[in-house]
Amino acid sequence: MFVVLIRTLVLYAMLVVGIRLLGKRQLGELEPSELTLALIIADLASVPMQDNGIPLLTGVIPIVILLATASILSILSNKSIRFHTLLCGRPSVVVRQGQVVEAALRANRLTLDELLEELRILGHPYLEEIHTAVLETNGQLSVLPYAALQPATAEQVGQSPEDPGLPLVIISDGRLLSQDLRGRGYGDQWLAQQLHARGLSSHKQVFLMTVDNLGHTYCIPKEGM
Repeated sequence: MFVVLIRTLVLYAMLVVGIRLLGKRQLGELEPSELTLALIIADLASVPMQDNGIPLLTGVIPIVILLATASILSILSNKSIRFHTLLCGRPSVVVRQGQVVEAALRANRLTLDELLEELRILGHPYLEEIHTAVLETNGQLSVLPYAALQPATAEQVGQSPEDPGLPLVIISDGRLLSQDLRGRGYGDQWLAQQLHARGLSSHKQVFLMTVDNLGHTYCIPKEGM
């Protein structure tokens, strides 16, 4: 049993290293080479993990080789645009000035129904409102509406709103983060006033509370509070 535990922990550590090498991406954002690497590594690790009769090195050595190869390919891809294009492909324009580019759909094996579904998910149900839609190399769809249909920015309407900055969590699941509270320049008295205004008597009754640079607070009480 101890041997199984050690083998499992070693292989798990190898998988974690492999996923870390892929960077901070979601599964749907992986390039083809990265997705292939993840699938092969997972398969290689599962075999010696299930069968103790297979030497551990049988799984570890191929994983190490694949990780080294992935690192080399990543370096080459960063240094050479042509190599990156060969490895990952090129983005494809699938909608141009409200018209679907049929050749691009065929080249990427994307049906019209799939394209329309993706556009609806992104909040663009009308093709005539789209200036350009690009199918990226990771399979994501980037949509650029016509300028007249894009939301106006504060600068365009002549306003200069204050920047609230990033909301900082000061209470997380009933735990008071005193350092973050002090970092925003507030103390216990201010916090007690905020809780009292919401009918709460203790930070332990709060599931989440945040505050931004302008002092705006957002509070979610725990269920039943």
